[in-house]
Amino acid sequence: MAATHLLSHSPSLPKTLKHPSTQYPFAPNPTFPFKTSPKSLNLRSVLNVKALLSQNPAKTLTSDPPTNPFQHCFSKSDDGFLYCEGLKVQDVMDSVERRPFYLYSKPQITRNFEAYNEALEGLRSIIGYAIKANNNYKILEHLRKLGCGAVLVSGNELRLALRAGFDPTRCIFNGNGKLLEDLVLAAQEGVFVNVDSEFDLDNIVSAARIAGKKVNVLLRINPDVDPQVHPYVATGNKNSKFGIRNEKLQWFLDAVKEHPNELKLVGAHCHLGSTITKVDIFRDAAVLMVNYIDEIRTQGFEINYLNIGGGLGIDYYHAGAVLPTPRDLIDTVRELVLSRDLNLIIEPGRSLIANTCCLVNRVTGVKTNGTKNFVVIDGSMAELIRPSLYGAYQHIELVSPTPPDAEISTFDVVGPVCESADFLGKDRELPTPPQGAGLVVHDAGAYCMSMASTYNLKMRPPEYWVEEDGSVAKIRHGETFEDHMRYFEGL
Repeated sequence: MAATHLLSHSPSLPKTLKHPSTQYPFAPNPTFPFKTSPKSLNLRSVLNVKALLSQNPAKTLTSDPPTNPFQHCFSKSDDGFLYCEGLKVQDVMDSVERRPFYLYSKPQITRNFEAYNEALEGLRSIIGYAIKANNNYKILEHLRKLGCGAVLVSGNELRLALRAGFDPTRCIFNGNGKLLEDLVLAAQEGVFVNVDSEFDLDNIVSAARIAGKKVNVLLRINPDVDPQVHPYVATGNKNSKFGIRNEKLQWFLDAVKEHPNELKLVGAHCHLGSTITKVDIFRDAAVLMVNYIDEIRTQGFEINYLNIGGGLGIDYYHAGAVLPTPRDLIDTVRELVLSRDLNLIIEPGRSLIANTCCLVNRVTGVKTNGTKNFVVIDGSMAELIRPSLYGAYQHIELVSPTPPDAEISTFDVVGPVCESADFLGKDRELPTPPQGAGLVVHDAGAYCMSMASTYNLKMRPPEYWVEEDGSVAKIRHGETFEDHMRYFEGL
């Protein structure tokens, strides 16, 4: 496995670490004026691919669309610099405010969506982007314009989707604890609602009566298929807090029949978990689900939708693993869907957005304690909690070439937060970086900024993306201390 490969080859830790030379001090603050306009800002470096190629036609760049649509859009060039869509990440660092920030590729977001869209050709379908993965408003607007629907797990995500202009009839409201007031809004707007429990069904009925509208519902059934992932991100087994057990299916069907004026059962839903790398797991679940649909149809329900959830994994390890694509996923369930003349709903989140982004940090310094070497950066678990929370691996590398005499050692990459759990990566083989060097954590588009916090009063960072023309635009302002103090005004 890729994980085993990457975690097993690191050399033993040196007892001491050579301190980086003082001839590489912190870079001075950039003098380039920073623009806060929502329009694309022009960096003082060359911004577009054509200009970079004209400077050095032989240089290897990352400007061409990857042959695999889920290939990483951030990659090292022959010159030792990290590029995104042909743009040096170092140049972005030199031209924006000096703090950790998220940098996205807008073209990669488009490529990821198109991979799903093309895979679904020949099927009636809804691509429902899981907003919980990343709730940046500008990203949502872009996905909506591409043709995405939205998957919601809270009332505020529903409100955000509506604000971003998503078609409510292409939105699905999930969750095991949906509140009545949020369900009323969903009913008013015509959003699909997944039934998750007996009390959830009661609340949906009440919401339908308050809104004066019949609600299109799907039953979320736990197929008890093992997704073979971390238990924190497994959601479809029999002991999960989500969904209903198959042996309770008849009770729910009878309950729906008792409320013909409030509920219209239109489909069945399952969600197995996240970071799944074997598409036959989706097929196993789909086989069970279409059998449930057959059973439901025999009782007179006109059920037309199969929602197989999301959860397709990505290559976090950057070890060259061949992982399934959206087409691989869809092809495993295509014939089942067509055989029942169903509309297919899928709920990608991570696989649409994770590999489009890096968290860009600066090295504060390096140190050694005992047998451990540390690279201390300005980013932390406050900006990217997955490694601390799940023990998740995310690839880490330096943005620019290091001095020729830089010693290669094994480091833990850690932040300044006052917790031993504050690490972005452990046992990473890296050249010893100078102070101020850029360091990125890859594949940070999903479940990173959306899970960020202000712990230790670290303010949530700004977000930028590289546009199709190679320019850079800010898509979210970084939070400030003054933002924090506004919560206490007038008290």
